[in-house]
Amino acid sequence: MVRNSFIFQKTPSWLCVRAGVHVNIPADVASWVFESNSLTARLRGYYQDQFAVKILFHQWRPAFLDETRQLHQTPRKYYLVREVLLHSGETPLILARTILPEKTIKIARRNLSHLGTRPLGEVIFSYPGLERLQLEVSRVSDGYWNPQITAEIRENGTVWGRRTVYAIHQQPLLVSEFFLQGALQIS
Repeated sequence: MVRNSFIFQKTPSWLCVRAGVHVNIPADVASWVFESNSLTARLRGYYQDQFAVKILFHQWRPAFLDETRQLHQTPRKYYLVREVLLHSGETPLILARTILPEKTIKIARRNLSHLGTRPLGEVIFSYPGLERLQLEVSRVSDGYWNPQITAEIRENGTVWGRRTVYAIHQQPLLVSEFFLQGALQIS
């Protein structure tokens, strides 16, 4: 079996956020879910030089079936899957999973495939005409995480996340971000 995630043992369920759909999102989570600017900029504004990115997974792999549907892409095709932990020192802040189709990487002049420890937000929010096409939310419980990540993030119970489809020059990418207690403590 091809492993397509370090953070998940199974894909979470997502709910589209749009008019007429009621989702009870706690206030501390809502401020992150509905943040329209870069989460990286928000974290850097608070932590400044103490903010860092740890790469957990960066490989060409098939995406989860629901991710390919969101991107209107072909299932079983390989995508660049990038999973990172945004943290400040020993404090885990946000887990992020990005699905990058090859065509999106090409249109972005390969800047997205060679990020290293640079946060994705620093790069995509610099593109003129970046579009946010769709937003979904999820509540992820312990049974969804791979056991290796559970010790890393030190979370008990449910973790809220958002999943956003962005487009750069009409080419999509999918970014899922999960808000850990360290981030939720920031106002």
